Amino acid sequence: MESTKGYKYRIYPNKTQQNLINRTLGCVRFVYNHFLAVRRDEWKANKVSINYTKSSQLLTDLKRREETAWLNEVDSMALQESLRNLDRAYTNFFEKRSKYPRFKSKHSHSQSYRTRNQSGGIRMAGNRIKLPKIGLVKIKQSRFFDGKIHSATVSRTASGKYFVSLCVSEETELLPNAGGKVGLDVGLKCFCTDSNGHMVENPRALRHLSRKLAREQRRFSRKLPRSSNHEKARIRVARVHEKITNIRRDFLHKLSTKLVCENQLIAVEHLNIRGMMKNHRLAKSIADASWSEFFRMLEYKATAHGGQVIKVDTFYPSSQTCHVCGYRNPLTKNLSVRAWTCPQCGTHHDRDVNAAKNILQKAIDTAA
Repeated sequence: MESTKGYKYRIYPNKTQQNLINRTLGCVRFVYNHFLAVRRDEWKANKVSINYTKSSQLLTDLKRREETAWLNEVDSMALQESLRNLDRAYTNFFEKRSKYPRFKSKHSHSQSYRTRNQSGGIRMAGNRIKLPKIGLVKIKQSRFFDGKIHSATVSRTASGKYFVSLCVSEETELLPNAGGKVGLDVGLKCFCTDSNGHMVENPRALRHLSRKLAREQRRFSRKLPRSSNHEKARIRVARVHEKITNIRRDFLHKLSTKLVCENQLIAVEHLNIRGMMKNHRLAKSIADASWSEFFRMLEYKATAHGGQVIKVDTFYPSSQTCHVCGYRNPLTKNLSVRAWTCPQCGTHHDRDVNAAKNILQKAIDTAA
């Protein structure tokens, strides 16, 4: 079975290559902003919509002008992909999936550009990768693949690190799983509780590093703007944010991989996380937990392992229902009730374990 996968690696460009990457990022941003203004002004003046094909023709004329001849110094496919991104942004806006496209800022420290693989312009060569116009760049190849490279996205993080993400099509086989079934009830105190009674502690990466982050932000605020010390302090702040992200992502990857390797069916709640984030007392903790990213990882990894993730309805009363006899206890709507005894069958329940068992049973009934 052929599938498309992404492989992300850290690259180590030299000074010349860094300058060329940064110049490419600037040219891509210029093309995006220029044609966003052209499309906006053309619609306001003449009610004419400019599509990707017309924009591509105008880009050719723009590169021939003397004042913008510097656009020829960078990868031409990266400029074309910038136009495709703009066209996709308009499509998303018209289909009401996003807001109207906005201009990109040169002051954003996290930027990227995408380029296509044509005539072997992107290829692996030992411990280096060949990129169009950039040449051979040293790479930390932590993973290997055997497939065709379609495109590459070169990115620069706020802390000054460079990465490349490869879009690869390759033949894949379904990975095995142990065939189990598990229900998950996510939370804030414990990240999740499963139907087997296991509780996973929440790493709380942001909370544990909040004092260090606040200290670095205070130091950053005291530096003279546009000074070298100001830039050094900004990078230190960015590194703390990066560490928080890495701790969170490492935890989510390890937990999701463990679950999909052990289970054929994984049941979770369909949570309205965007609505829950409107609770300003819990928004920071909910964002720190990254439930959406966890569910996303579970879904694509379960597919790779031949498993299934079933989302139970948001309004299913999993915490109020006894998983033994089905009695519904309205008193458990109070979140402070962490354990209760069923008045009908006498079973003593831990709130989260009982909810996880109900979620699993509901998912099994839905699948049947």
